Amino acid sequence: MKPLRVAFMGSGAGSNLRVMLEHARAGRLAITPVLVLSDKPQAGVLEQARRYGVREWSKTPLARRREDFEAEMLEAVSKAGAEAVILAGYMRILGPDFIRAFPERILNIHPALLPSFPGISGVRDALTHQTRLSGCTVHFVDEQPDHGPIVIQGAVPLGADDTAEDLTARIRALEHRLYPQAVQWLARGRLRLEGRKVVLLPREGPLPGAGADPPGLWLVSPGLEDF
Repeated sequence: MKPLRVAFMGSGAGSNLRVMLEHARAGRLAITPVLVLSDKPQAGVLEQARRYGVREWSKTPLARRREDFEAEMLEAVSKAGAEAVILAGYMRILGPDFIRAFPERILNIHPALLPSFPGISGVRDALTHQTRLSGCTVHFVDEQPDHGPIVIQGAVPLGADDTAEDLTARIRALEHRLYPQAVQWLARGRLRLEGRKVVLLPREGPLPGAGADPPGLWLVSPGLEDF
């Protein structure tokens, strides 16, 4: 199976992007990164693109209609030959035209256990409500923010004295494991949607031993196989 040609989109430092580009370079992730896009010309994701030799694209959306800005992005993604889009900290809501151009081919990661705490303050919401668990969710993107079918979730405990920085760091470490796994499943054609349910199709050959998860980590089925 050929590697999946992927475009990444981000607005921030790009830690999830860095992890996936490293996996791809090492041959552990079955993707070919073809483009990194950002709505912020100084974003760290573009530095990661340059570091790993991936073509970059950036423009500020100011003074543009969202539809026009997204049409420019979609043109760049199409010209790059991307087959899927991975959101790596992209902080703008995608419009329906962009989403419909990649049906069941756009993934996002959110720092909360959806459907709880959607939106930009998932970590602080968990702290405010003093939940026993927080975590992250990889999901397909649909036309409602933080709403699409869930691919995989992972949870971490909240400590009594946790700050937002503490919890963010713990969740981010979990993201760096879950997101590459979800992208690998997508790249291998192993994700099938049945309504809102995401079915993980079996892969060829025996499954390797899963190994033990780090202390304080719970993975919600399906668990990890590769990362």
